[in-house]
Amino acid sequence: MTAPSTFGLSTEARNLQWLLSNLVEEVPGVHSVTVVSSDGLMLLSSDPGHQAAQSAGKQDGPRGSSADLATIVSGIGSLTIGAAELMEGGGVKQTMVAMEEGSVFVMSISDGSLLGVHATPDCDMSVIAYHMALFVGRAGHVLTPELRSELRKSMESAQ
Repeated sequence: MTAPSTFGLSTEARNLQWLLSNLVEEVPGVHSVTVVSSDGLMLLSSDPGHQAAQSAGKQDGPRGSSADLATIVSGIGSLTIGAAELMEGGGVKQTMVAMEEGSVFVMSISDGSLLGVHATPDCDMSVIAYHMALFVGRAGHVLTPELRSELRKSMESAQ
């Protein structure tokens, strides 16, 4: 993974990007990671270079990149929140989708923001869930409206 440019970002934004990059690099089986706002916009990505390639019409990366993952995470989040409301189950904390060729994990951060992880089929789910919980614990209190706005602008300029 190539680290995204953090030039011009606040200390909090750089720290969140570092935490996200660390999650991908240090946790075995993780393909890509994304953070999505409550309105479905990607705030952080583990591979922003892939987004730029997609917007230029190039398809050089595998399916399941962070750009695709952000869309999936937003949809899964919306679906599970609706299901929880129908079943009067309270707030959704995490969701996991296990497939033959991989897994997708979604965890609530704060104010409707979501952390999404795409991992290999043989990943240790408990290790991934643990590291996601660590990220959420560290990111939740700093993900203010101001920081979300800064991260959105940063992602838009990367495309």
